Amino acid sequence: QVQLVESGGGLVQPGGSLKLSCRVSGRPLNDYIMAWFRQAPGKDREFVAWSTVSGFTHYGNSVKGRFTIVREHAENAVGLEMNNLKPEDTAVYYCAGKTIGHSMSPDRYEVWGQGTQVTVSS
Repeated sequence: QVQLVESGGGLVQPGGSLKLSCRVSGRPLNDYIMAWFRQAPGKDREFVAWSTVSGFTHYGNSVKGRFTIVREHAENAVGLEMNNLKPEDTAVYYCAGKTIGHSMSPDRYEVWGQGTQVTVSS
């Protein structure tokens, strides 16, 4: 049974950086297209980034140029490097996986982690 476990969330000041990690257990990382989503209180789950097995990546407009999704094969994990963080980046961040075809829609993803809180505040 596959499990995704996120880590690395926390409190950071505006302009700061944070790195999230999502460890995949039960199946090889490369069985999945991996993505990060986020959800702020009272808002819908928002697409952040996806990464395909072949190395293609895609980002949501609000994070483009600031966030980087990275496959960490030695760890069987996917990371999200976040720079120049803004208060509007505050949310619970989730990693997710799907086996066929990339998508920006959370409904298309088959497996999910439990989420990790990121708070950007001075």
